[in-house]
Amino acid sequence: MADISIPGVSDKYKTNDYIEALVKKERLPLTREQESLDRYKEQQNAWNGMSQKMSALRTNTKTLYSFDNPFNNKISSSTDENAITATPGREAAYGQIKIDVIKPATADRFLSEELEKDFSVPQGKYTFQVADKTISFKWKGGKLSDFVNSLNKRGANTIKAGIVGVSGDRQSLLIESLKTGDGNNLIFKDDALSFALKHGIISKTRADFQETGTSIKEFSSPREEFPVPAVEQSGMPEITNKDVEWDEEEDRYILPPRSGFEFFLSEEILENKNNRIEFTFSTFETQDITEELNLIRTTRPELQEAGQVTYEDITVFNDKSQVQLPPVPKALLTPIAGETDFYVRNSSGKETLIDTSSLAVDEETGEKTVQIDLKDYQDIQSIVVRNRNTGEAAAVSKFTVYDAKKNLGYEAVHPVSNAGDAVIKYEGITVNRPTNTIDDVIPHITLNVFNPTEKTATIDIKPDKDAAKDALIQFVGTYNQVMAEMNILSENKPEIISELDYLSPDEQESAGKRLGMFLGDSSLRSGKSSMQSIVAGSYRWSENATITMLNQLGISTRAGGASGGYSASQLRGYLEINEKQLDKALESDLDQIKNIFGYDSDGDLIVDTGIAYQLDRQLGSWVQSGGIIANKNATLNSRIKASETKIATLERQVDNKEAQLRAKYGQMEGTLNSLNSQSNTISNFANNGKQ
Repeated sequence: MADISIPGVSDKYKTNDYIEALVKKERLPLTREQESLDRYKEQQNAWNGMSQKMSALRTNTKTLYSFDNPFNNKISSSTDENAITATPGREAAYGQIKIDVIKPATADRFLSEELEKDFSVPQGKYTFQVADKTISFKWKGGKLSDFVNSLNKRGANTIKAGIVGVSGDRQSLLIESLKTGDGNNLIFKDDALSFALKHGIISKTRADFQETGTSIKEFSSPREEFPVPAVEQSGMPEITNKDVEWDEEEDRYILPPRSGFEFFLSEEILENKNNRIEFTFSTFETQDITEELNLIRTTRPELQEAGQVTYEDITVFNDKSQVQLPPVPKALLTPIAGETDFYVRNSSGKETLIDTSSLAVDEETGEKTVQIDLKDYQDIQSIVVRNRNTGEAAAVSKFTVYDAKKNLGYEAVHPVSNAGDAVIKYEGITVNRPTNTIDDVIPHITLNVFNPTEKTATIDIKPDKDAAKDALIQFVGTYNQVMAEMNILSENKPEIISELDYLSPDEQESAGKRLGMFLGDSSLRSGKSSMQSIVAGSYRWSENATITMLNQLGISTRAGGASGGYSASQLRGYLEINEKQLDKALESDLDQIKNIFGYDSDGDLIVDTGIAYQLDRQLGSWVQSGGIIANKNATLNSRIKASETKIATLERQVDNKEAQLRAKYGQMEGTLNSLNSQSNTISNFANNGKQ
């Protein structure tokens, strides 16, 4: 039986081999175009890699001459870092600061009494307050540990709780404020208050009260005011203490119209800035003195005639009186009402009026209560009372003094610490602050207070030479990376790669593929030459400048000091660092180093020259939008698009050619198969005839 051959399926006549050979020849232009496309993409990747390295170098150069340049960084050291440290700003002055820490700022931290291990916190509404922050939540009741977790979730930066194991089967609850300072007391409210009272966290208390100003002898007449208030009228009696009386029955001082006094505070009272001075006052009507004053001021005596004496025919007349009475005032005095005033007077004589207009009036006594907190008045010396009225008398109680901080109604039973201000002494001046981070005492310096000092701490503010050195080392590193990439792309010398011993095997292989990729590109040679000129140039920023070049810092193409001329690698433009020379320059010439990287040459307060400034401009021409690399990539993008279009066309042509060849060879196979079939038929017929 003859072999069966199906055109296009079987390959009896080796037509597939003929077709593949013909298609391969047809595919040659397509292969060449695909190779061109791959080359364009590799070139684009190379330019993008160059752009990344140049951008990194540009970032470093900007750092060296911008406002944030490392040459302005300051560091500090303290002789007692356990007590106080400092964080200097960039504008802080160099020098030494001497500080005494009297005490750090503290927060309220209270312990409860000892509780059982299985202690359960009862349900209720638990409210805690620190200054103007309130933490309040409803508790359904449960284990102490769960209560602590629930409180801490809500406490944020205001309050925190914890459990202290006292013994194997006993524990205590620790509740603490997270805000330091005198005014940030931890206050319990609602069920938190009853819980705190019941379990020994706080107890009811009352401040120790001290009465002062208990005798008229302690008072003096008020000193003159300046300027004189507008309510005063010329001709009114002077305000003095001579008519002030003590009312035994009502236990108060009575100040009749146009009277007053000044009460000087004792040193004992002034020592505690938490002290509060409290007193009450009221006014009541009395006979107005204005009418009597006007009568006195306008009444004049009637002078009788001088008189005469007659003796016989002689009459002698007396001389007229020469007394000149003051003129009668043109304007009469008018009554004054509602002008009972209270003042705080300091040691320099300045008086501050206490506003009593908004104070509540006790419905039973008709009195108002005045409270004076010493911490609100700097350098307070005395309290002045003036009853300017003409038809009203004032009643003033004795003065009561107490510690306002202790007058919260409660005090801690087991305090770990109590809220208090930080107290430091600087330049002989005592400074109080509510926090241990103090940034408003010394310009551009933040003080960090931890513990009291045993002796005066000395803080040194000095330049951060390590930061400057690190920045310069990073600059040299990124500069050399750009130089290396320029050399790889613009030259076809394998030793360029072997000299870069810091490259990994994969990086060396990748660099080998890029070697000499832009051998004829003049822009790379020009850019490299410009960068070398910039770093080798001289920048005389001042007539007195002694450092004007980078090589004076120990940074140059042969900073290692090798003898025998330049090596091949040095001629490629890489920078080296002589670390000893650099350290010496940083130690003594930091300001000069800063200036060679960027300075203002025309006095407009804008940096306009220097190594870093010039490099920044040079690199900007490469990496900025519309720069050299962007234009290179734009050209390659056009070529890539054209190549991709051409490849698509060639692929269609190859596919069409292959289809045509397969159709033709299929027809040929069919014809040959038909002829073979006819030949077999004839042969069979002939063989049958012979038989």
